[in-house]
Amino acid sequence: MVVDNSQNPHTGTILRVRGPLELKCQLDTRDASQMKKVISATFENLRSQVKSESCVFMVCGSPVIFWPNKGAKATPEEITQNTPCEELLQWIQTDEQESYGKKSGKKRSKKDSKLNVIHLNLMMEMTNPGPLPAPVLTRRIQKSHFLSMSLSMDCAVHISSNDTIRDASKLLVDALNHQLCEMEKVSLQHLKGNTLPLPEVFHFLLPEPNGLTTVVYPAGVADSELEMQRKDLHEQHHLPDDRPYLRRANAYHFPDEPYRDGYLRNPHQVLIHPTLEDGKVYLVQGIYSYHHYMQDRMDDNGWGCAYRSLQTICSWFLQQGYVERSVPTHKEIQQALVDVGDKQPSFVGSRQWIGSIEVQAVLNHLLGATSKIMFVSRGSDLASKGRELANHFLTQGSPIMIGGGVLAHTILGVTWSETSGQIRFLILDPHYTGAEDLQVITDKGWCGWKGPEFWDQTAYYNLCLPQKPKMI
Repeated sequence: MVVDNSQNPHTGTILRVRGPLELKCQLDTRDASQMKKVISATFENLRSQVKSESCVFMVCGSPVIFWPNKGAKATPEEITQNTPCEELLQWIQTDEQESYGKKSGKKRSKKDSKLNVIHLNLMMEMTNPGPLPAPVLTRRIQKSHFLSMSLSMDCAVHISSNDTIRDASKLLVDALNHQLCEMEKVSLQHLKGNTLPLPEVFHFLLPEPNGLTTVVYPAGVADSELEMQRKDLHEQHHLPDDRPYLRRANAYHFPDEPYRDGYLRNPHQVLIHPTLEDGKVYLVQGIYSYHHYMQDRMDDNGWGCAYRSLQTICSWFLQQGYVERSVPTHKEIQQALVDVGDKQPSFVGSRQWIGSIEVQAVLNHLLGATSKIMFVSRGSDLASKGRELANHFLTQGSPIMIGGGVLAHTILGVTWSETSGQIRFLILDPHYTGAEDLQVITDKGWCGWKGPEFWDQTAYYNLCLPQKPKMI
């Protein structure tokens, strides 16, 4: 069910090969054991195809094609089996180039980013250079069940700077064969009658030394039904059993793979941490989406900041795999508060603001998540809360919603010195009304480090500190 790739995927080069393989077989019996033998034989045939000379890899956005099982034969002729894989980057067409790499004289630098992902298409040659056998037609009259599905292969392997096309060919072919074995295992395990579930591939970035790990899950089977498989994987990879690592929501997004919903993820990661004497940095753990004014075709400018902070927190629970429900809308948040008896029915559809206590109630009602509330009578007292905030990010890792008066913000971390008591707050500001422009958001301080003077020194503040559930 799993493939390890223990190098750190934030550096170096990844080769990612994707493409369909057609699984087709005829089931002439209802006997379960016989059906499994036929299906296994079909998977074995697919593995033979991947190992055959018909298997072809095409480097996306380039003229480079190579045959991994033909001594890594390649085209154009400048590419040989001893060519370092990283040189493939020079052949990949970028948006700025009008033609391919070496032919245009505009080589793409191998150091364009810390992590390079080279995408390849998996294909199979259909023509046979040898003589074709004469066709033979047979006719049988019997009831049978024809099974057909397209397997979406998706393998990612790390390569070192010294790996050649020949080295990569072996790595990729081995990975494809292993993935077919895992697909076969998952398919047979979840076979119901003569219905075979479609195997789906997910990549996960696990804590070191595991690195990038690939898992196959059956489509249509909820995460809640796969808990035993995840427990086995947690034991196999020595992962803690109190937080999810291998739910579908935890799947790794490659750097060049955009999120379909359009929200920015983790804008704080591009910021430089402030330097404090003996200071340590304590940050949100995991991935969240930045929710702010005027998104989702919703004009909440002037009243919806706490709703947006709550949405950011909900996105964190979703993307860590703690929940499967989507981020709630303003109306769903308001309805939740009516359902728990906190508000009157007329509250739904209104423009009334909410605070930290309401955020706590919604998280509990919609997500089943508990929260702690920290009361601060004056903004000037927030500077003395470094220990409590540092401990929260160290043990819980969730974003914090802070409300004071009619303003709400999200705290993503602190830099705090235990010796001097100095502190800086990492703030995500939901009052931003512009487009999803990371540079504007960070340059203008909508996501940035703030000193204690950022808070109204005389206003009271309530902080909602969400607690992470214990689950896998």
